[in-house]
Amino acid sequence: MTWTELVMAAAPTKGDQPAVSDVRTGEVVSYSAFVRRVTRAAAGLRRQGLRFGERVLVNVPLGASLPVAVHSVAWAGGVAVLGAAGTARMMITQRDHDPAAAKVERVFSFLPAPGATPFGDLLNSGALEFGPLAGPAIAPDGRRVLDHDELAADLRRVAARLVIGKDDVVINAASGVFRGLRVVDLAMMSGAHVVIAHEPSLVGCRVLAQERRATLVVAPYDVARRLLGDPVLRVIDERAVVSSLGM
Repeated sequence: MTWTELVMAAAPTKGDQPAVSDVRTGEVVSYSAFVRRVTRAAAGLRRQGLRFGERVLVNVPLGASLPVAVHSVAWAGGVAVLGAAGTARMMITQRDHDPAAAKVERVFSFLPAPGATPFGDLLNSGALEFGPLAGPAIAPDGRRVLDHDELAADLRRVAARLVIGKDDVVINAASGVFRGLRVVDLAMMSGAHVVIAHEPSLVGCRVLAQERRATLVVAPYDVARRLLGDPVLRVIDERAVVSSLGM
């Protein structure tokens, strides 16, 4: 089972239950909607000529759109390069991009942007039912490339250690895009509901955890340390989700 397959594995049983909630935008993506968007966008990228192993710049902040963008590229057989700079034929952004930093031919944007094609246009036809069996999948820092087997094996190891359950509500207060993405991956492969916080502060995490009846918080070390001792919340230092990848 590849990395993206592992992340989507709970979808048949979770269906329209929430997978990812974005506090900033209010968007809630269900498990079934996530699979639908990823597989259709992957088909759209293939129609645009994306080749196996080809790099696609992904400049999308941590939120509900990030895992859709990254896993669409991976499911299409491409390599999602996290960042706003570089050279590639295609780029996926939240809104704008800097042409001087990102030298690309096509830009797909989740929000309206001059010269960009709406990301939604990639969803206009059938789904790509089968992704790659293996191969490169993501470049978290633009240089090191992680493949499907490595990412899937690491997810299984971390999931076994952290034990996230299908009924958990996870506050994702990770401080970086890749760390935040790994929290989403871990929560979804377990069938949990992950709520993405955009203010990884002690007060912000406590308020959000109470509002969402959260059972688990993943946060930067300083915040996680001060949250320890809460009788309701399990607290995880964000470094635990990427340490086995050496990041």
